[in-house]
Amino acid sequence: MKLWYQSFTDWEVHGAYLTRLERYLGEIAAEETAIEVAGMRPPDLAVHRISELRCACQAIDNAVAAEAEGFDAVLLGHFQDSGLAEARCALDIPVVGLGEASMLYAMQLGRRFGLVTIDPLFVDWHEEQAQRLGLASRLVGVTAMSTPPGELVAAFEDEGAYAGLLAKFREGARALVERGAEVLIPAGGLFALLSAGERRFRVGEAVVLNPIAVALRAAETAVWLRRQDGTEASRAGAFAKPPPAAVEELRALVRGEGPQP
Repeated sequence: MKLWYQSFTDWEVHGAYLTRLERYLGEIAAEETAIEVAGMRPPDLAVHRISELRCACQAIDNAVAAEAEGFDAVLLGHFQDSGLAEARCALDIPVVGLGEASMLYAMQLGRRFGLVTIDPLFVDWHEEQAQRLGLASRLVGVTAMSTPPGELVAAFEDEGAYAGLLAKFREGARALVERGAEVLIPAGGLFALLSAGERRFRVGEAVVLNPIAVALRAAETAVWLRRQDGTEASRAGAFAKPPPAAVEELRALVRGEGPQP
């Protein structure tokens, strides 16, 4: 089984994170699973919807290429799930999103959940994300650590920095527990990986979910189901296949090809 893990970070800028991510995925993946961790240039640094749109287009282009190269599934390792629906429309192989997979699994662990994101800008984004998944009534809220991605990356090589970030996470998580959250999710791969070594991670009695581990298992399961009985994304509505020309036009735009003004 070959999985393409698409990060919205860059190997040159975020090497400490991606190296550790690659190692962690290799440690927890099934024995027969091989994972390629792909970066993106430029990475998602602007923390804005415009940057999310640009990165989504690049992620879709890479996902189409991964399918052509024989990968069995694509995992979008970006909690905002930018480009997830569009990639799922375009590909025949499974496409799993970090945010979607972990929020849906959280509903098997508790009735109400909360998200702790890295930047206040993503609060509205995650609320909309939960609404699209039909989970708005079960999301108690989103809090923000207000931590630039660079500080999170630096914490991979500084235990003291990680301790400070963990305290920030717990502060935001406690506010959600007070509002009734039973499951807590770090809404971002950076802190999720930083805290992956925690065992029986709890804030009060609320469970803290590891979205990276959940999404990886979801991708492996999706591949197994497709092989077992041909289970694939429905083409009856939301994930109807686009015309091939539409996919090629997007890919040409991403690569800077095609007619120029």
